[in-house]
Amino acid sequence: MLPAPARTATTRHDRPGARWWALAVLMLPVLLVTVDNTVLSFALPAISEALAPTGQQLLWIVDVYPLVLAGLLVPMGSLGDRIGRRRLLLLGGTGFTVISALAAFCPDATTLIAARALMGFFGAMLMPATLSLIRNIFTDATERRTAIAIWAAGFSGGAALGPIVGGFLLGHFAWGSVFLLAVPVMLPLLILGPLLIPESKDPTPGPVDPLSVLLVLATMTPLVYAIKTFATTGMGVLPVAAAAVAILAGIAFVRRQLRRGEPMLDVTLFTRPVFTGAVTANLLSVFSMVGFLYFISQHLQLVSGRSPMEAGMVLLPGLLVTIVAGLAVVRLVRHVSPAAIVTVGLLLNGVAFTIAAVTGSWGSDLMLLIAFALLGAGVGGAETISNDLILSAVPAEKAGAASAISETAYETGAVLGTAVLGSLLNYAYRSHVQLPAELTASQQAAASETLGGATAVAEQLPASVAGPMLDSARHAFDSGVVITSGIGAALMVLAAVIAHRTLRATN
Repeated sequence: MLPAPARTATTRHDRPGARWWALAVLMLPVLLVTVDNTVLSFALPAISEALAPTGQQLLWIVDVYPLVLAGLLVPMGSLGDRIGRRRLLLLGGTGFTVISALAAFCPDATTLIAARALMGFFGAMLMPATLSLIRNIFTDATERRTAIAIWAAGFSGGAALGPIVGGFLLGHFAWGSVFLLAVPVMLPLLILGPLLIPESKDPTPGPVDPLSVLLVLATMTPLVYAIKTFATTGMGVLPVAAAAVAILAGIAFVRRQLRRGEPMLDVTLFTRPVFTGAVTANLLSVFSMVGFLYFISQHLQLVSGRSPMEAGMVLLPGLLVTIVAGLAVVRLVRHVSPAAIVTVGLLLNGVAFTIAAVTGSWGSDLMLLIAFALLGAGVGGAETISNDLILSAVPAEKAGAASAISETAYETGAVLGTAVLGSLLNYAYRSHVQLPAELTASQQAAASETLGGATAVAEQLPASVAGPMLDSARHAFDSGVVITSGIGAALMVLAAVIAHRTLRATN
């Protein structure tokens, strides 16, 4: 790793205690964004009842946020380097809070979709700014790793809190409460941020390049759309066309960056094996966590019959392991190479998927929770070290762009985790489920798609028909877990091999 650069923070923030207070404030948007992602899925039934969206509108309520977010992460990271990361963070925080509060009172689905798009716009300002500020506030390598471990733990904590907070809010208040949550969480950031967080930016930024911004948008937004559409509807004209646009725009973006004397994003970073390996490890760690959560959360609720809040509480030990592992590797990396920690972390992910593949047909909550705890240990270690390697590969003044790459890898990994493993699971479910002849055409369509659809249809049927159908649906789902987990295990072993080969330069 490169030596720590000269500090850019002002002197009133030099005291060690001030740095940790600044980190505490920076954790607020991290927790909010991750809770917001998880909690929305639990609010969809209430939103459907209140706003009566079409099926396509309901998909856009969910999808428009990550589509806008993914396309703007790199431009916003670069913008933070130019105008100041704290300024960008506070601007994003203000916008996110105001739009979230307005979203809670949207009168129809179209307005809510527009509000979600604006939340993605302002959300793209938040995440790269938090990580790049950490890079500039904590110049000591050990302190920086600890801060990054806490930052990464915020994602796990948000994932754990989402179902719990969502279950409580939706049990006592209307659907808009999940958006109003932003107000009490973000107000401390807006009040204390100017006092506790030092400003930092690139002292010699290059000129703004609007064409590069458009090319990034034309690359990431169609790519995420193609992945999501393929996972939902399978191969078709739209996902293929979107993927083609993304590839062509991506090639044009890379060529433009290589030609410019002061590029918006230094794509030559990817010629460094350590940087590329760390980004890959980051992406695949998130891929494994999100993909695993996709089926374990459904198993706990739809197979084991737990409420969303109960499912969140059951997952809490595994998510705590993620946090503990992330903090533990800060000390461990003094004695063990970063390459070894990331490699072992990815292999632990592979072991977790293997356990789920071997025991998935049993439908055992205990074995899945043991697997999730192992996955948490692997993700916690690999995420902390890979993020540190990404940030350490660039000078502090370019931290915004590097943070945006890390965040883009995180967002892409989250999308791929659901799209790839989720679509494989749904395909296996459709192939194995056996439905009774008594169902109507619409009931057949709903019950054949997902376990959630079969559960909803079962509520409309007499017990003599619903019981056998649910048994078949749950068995088909757990059979799909076996297939999906086997593929996940193979991907994690491949990721471990890549990490071992690319990160050895950090030994």
